Formats: sequence, C-alpha cells, structure tokens
Amino acid sequence: MGYLYKQKSRDGTPGRVWWAKYYVDGRPVRESTGTEKEAEAKRFLKLREGAAATGAPIAPRVDRILYDEIAADLRAHYHATGRWKNLGELERGLTHLDRFFRGRRATSVTPDLALRYITERQATKTHLGGFTSNATINRELALLRRMLRLAARHGKVLRVPPFELLKEAPPRAGFFEADRYEAVRRHLAEDLRVAVAFAYTYGWRMRSEVLTLERRHVDLRAGTVRLDPGSTKNSEGRIVYLTPELKTLLAEQLDRVHRLGRRLGRVIPYVFPNLSGRYVGHPRGDFRKAWATACRKAGCPGMLKHNFRRTAVRNLETAGVPRSVAMKITGHKTENVYRRYAIVSDADLQDAVRRLTRITTGITPPSDVAPAQ
Repeated sequence: MGYLYKQKSRDGTPGRVWWAKYYVDGRPVRESTGTEKEAEAKRFLKLREGAAATGAPIAPRVDRILYDEIAADLRAHYHATGRWKNLGELERGLTHLDRFFRGRRATSVTPDLALRYITERQATKTHLGGFTSNATINRELALLRRMLRLAARHGKVLRVPPFELLKEAPPRAGFFEADRYEAVRRHLAEDLRVAVAFAYTYGWRMRSEVLTLERRHVDLRAGTVRLDPGSTKNSEGRIVYLTPELKTLLAEQLDRVHRLGRRLGRVIPYVFPNLSGRYVGHPRGDFRKAWATACRKAGCPGMLKHNFRRTAVRNLETAGVPRSVAMKITGHKTENVYRRYAIVSDADLQDAVRRLTRITTGITPPSDVAPAQ
C-alpha cells in the first residue's frame, strides 16, 4: 500500500511538493509527484499503483516529460490506428504546435500558456495574406487536447487542463458562378484545368480526393471514377459517372500521363502527377501559388478551392438531384453538414420571388429584372 508524504528540509520544515511511495514487485519506489496539490498527488499515486499492479511500465517523473514526447506519442497513435486518414494533414496541424511548445515540459501546458499560443497564432498571417482564423486555431487546440488526453492515459501527465475554444465565424458561403469558374480555369495549366473541372462538377475535396486519384480508379470504358473505402474522410468508398465533358478531359489527361511515362521510362500510376520540374512523375501537391495567381488574373482574389464543394452542392440542388443521391456524389455523410454547403445566392432568392409572384398574381416578372423591394 503506497502513501504520500512531504520531504523535510535540513531545518525540519516540510517541502511544498508531494512525494509518493509505492511498491513494484515488492521493491519500494519513492518518486516526486511534481505537484503541490494533494488531489493531483493522490491521482498520481493511484496511477502508479495501478500500473504496478497490472505490470504496466512505470513512466518517468511527470515533471520530466516534454511536449516533444507526448507529440511523438500522438503521431505514433494515429500511424498505428489509422484513425487519421490524411497524415500529411495531421502534420500540418501539428506544425505550429511544435514550433511553440517544443522543448517545454508537458506539465507547463496550462490555460495561460494556451492563451499565449492563441494570441501568437491570431497574429500569424496565412499564405493568402489574411490572419489565422479562429476555426484553424480551434482545430490545433483540439489536437493539443487529444495529445494531453493520450498522455494522461499513459500516466505522463496528471490532468488535462481545460482549454476555452474561440468563437468561430459562421460557415463560409463562397461559391463559383459559372463565369468566374471559367475565368479562373482559363489561367491554369492543362492538367489543373481537369482537376478543377472534376472538383467543380462533383464537389470532391481537391487535396485529399482529386489530386490523389490513381489511374486504376478511372474506367473510361464504363465512364466511372471511384474512391476506395478507407481513402476518404468518412472512410466510405465512392463512385461517380462521368459527364461527357469530363470523360473527354480525363482521356486527354491520361494520355498526357502515358506520354510522360514513356519519356521517363517508367509507369506512372497517378492521374495528376507533376508533369515537369524536380518532382516530375510524383503525385502533385497542393497548387497554392498557381491557384492564387489564376484567381488574381481572373479578378477574384482570395477564392478558395474548397468553394468548389459548396458550388457542386448548390448545382446539384438546383438541378433537382435527390439529396440522398447528391450526398453519395459529394461524399457528405450527414444531411446537417450537407445543408451547410447548399448555399443560396441572390439569383436564387430573386427566382423564388418570381415563382411566388407567378402563383399569387398570375403575372410572370421578367427573368432579367430583379423584383421590386
């Protein structure tokens, strides 16, 4: 049976930090709990006794555990379990956490330190020139909280400090009208025009679903493109039938890839590889600079590639596609999230008033004139 105590100094006064004594295989072990709070010290002792009773390894003193170690544990956890589908996305989420917390003790991660992190991130500019959004910071704090919870299960921290999340802006409402979409597309390279057309039509996620497509996923004879189960955000497979335009565009793109493979002397399995440069033949990454340049030249700077997802949902709704079918195409798992993407434009509202006027008065207002306010 273990117990807590405080070490006495040479003059006989007790110290401030609690120490724990417990037994491992009949051998007494004395260890600092690293805390002055008795409740936390009791929890520390309970964890140590539980580990000793089950034969689990005893972690070192909690005050010696660094952020670096618990961050490595989180990475190893997701690599082993596969619960984070896109590990590159995980690394991007941890980048700023690593930069700020690296070298700090895990026990120093307090609400005050988290607030300092928030303040620093809010002053950080993004590649688009704006400042980091509260939603992005909240995703990073959620990663930090998962990291600490995992460390607590392993006995490496005594408790998980509460983090107050920031108020997020309403969901984005950006989408592409057809003329803007065509204007941006004209300023992109040929292969990116195909990727953009695919995202615009079906609302697939550009970075994790369109750019990662492999040639085996495309069946031009059947006119289909599929995603394997486990490769998408919701882990479900997906299949879509190609429009005539996309079937032609993909055939041309696959021909480009075939010619590139012959030039390099190897088979290239990707639909959208780098066609030139240092990483020629390797899968294409996120084309941020090319996208920003195209948007600027088209006169709509700041547009997001994710707007294609909202645009596809809006177009499917306008076309009268049943919602259950539309969700299968875009990959939305819940109707609640799908509805957030069903953006309503001014033109939609004006059309609604024209229809209402036609029903209530029998008069059809001109389609090119906005209804009276």
